[in-house]
Amino acid sequence: MIFSQTLMNWYEINSRNLPWKKTKNPYNIWLSEIILQQTRIEQGLPYYIKFIKAFPTIHDLAKSKEENIYKLWQGLGYYSRAQNLHLTAKRIVNEYNGVFPNSHEELKTLRGIGDYTASAIASICFDLPEAVVDGNVFRFLSRFFGIKTPINSKKGFNVFKIKANKLIKGQSPGDFNQALMDFGSIQCKPRSPNCEDCVFSTKCYALKNKKVELYPVKTNKLKIKTRYFNYLVFHNSKNQTVLEQINLKGIWHKLYQFPMIESEETLKEPTDEFQKIIAKYSNETAIIINPIFETPIKHKLSHQKLIIQFWKVKLSNNSILPIEKKKVFSFPVPIVIEKFMTQFYKSLT
Repeated sequence: MIFSQTLMNWYEINSRNLPWKKTKNPYNIWLSEIILQQTRIEQGLPYYIKFIKAFPTIHDLAKSKEENIYKLWQGLGYYSRAQNLHLTAKRIVNEYNGVFPNSHEELKTLRGIGDYTASAIASICFDLPEAVVDGNVFRFLSRFFGIKTPINSKKGFNVFKIKANKLIKGQSPGDFNQALMDFGSIQCKPRSPNCEDCVFSTKCYALKNKKVELYPVKTNKLKIKTRYFNYLVFHNSKNQTVLEQINLKGIWHKLYQFPMIESEETLKEPTDEFQKIIAKYSNETAIIINPIFETPIKHKLSHQKLIIQFWKVKLSNNSILPIEKKKVFSFPVPIVIEKFMTQFYKSLT
């Protein structure tokens, strides 16, 4: 097929030099794909290198403490990926003797592995003709073929999966999938792609019809929710503080944070809820409770905007808190809290 051959010719010249492309070891491919979910390569590459260094094999990852994995993952976001990574590593070691299943369908039964990751592993490692369908592929194929089916719908996924599986026939599955992903990332970019210097420019539906920016098609996006977080940063003369593990399901499940109060709006002064939390750690009233910043911090997530205020809770000299200041950086915390701690504890006296 002309399309596939054109793509493979482009890939031969433009393939990205990435460490996981130098192996067909399922562990390396799986690790890279999990890290790169919802993550740009520039951001994910250092994490891949750190994880391979810390856990050279799936056995090393499986026997690691969960907290160590979260700490290494810190700053990458979507922390359920880290939890699934650990659970799947343990299952492969315990149930498969450390050997990844070589079936596309069986791969999809593993935690954190959907059709895309299963297709990547199956094609690259086991030479199975299963096409990958991710954001890069949606964008490239929708523009070239003029596919109007919304990509964030079940029907849309099926349309693109069938189309990609037809295109992969007769090609080296692993190379074809990596070519699709590379082309979408390098050439067919989300915004302002260099269409004039594209090997598909004469055949691209979106370019010919001047609709490049309209593809891929999506249904209405989820509404961004605004939430207000108030973190109580305990402090005493012994340079001790308080961190709590987040046990509720949510964006930072199992990470650590300062005791937190969620409010309906930005708080101007402490509320009765502050004293309830303080009473958990001290039988004394706080000497000082002040907001640390004049303006709350704004932190954007995929479907949430967080308005965050850190409150300094200074206790008397007689108070004893559970965590030494020098140990706070050993805990896995959300990146917004790590940035705060880096700034706050350097200036703390």
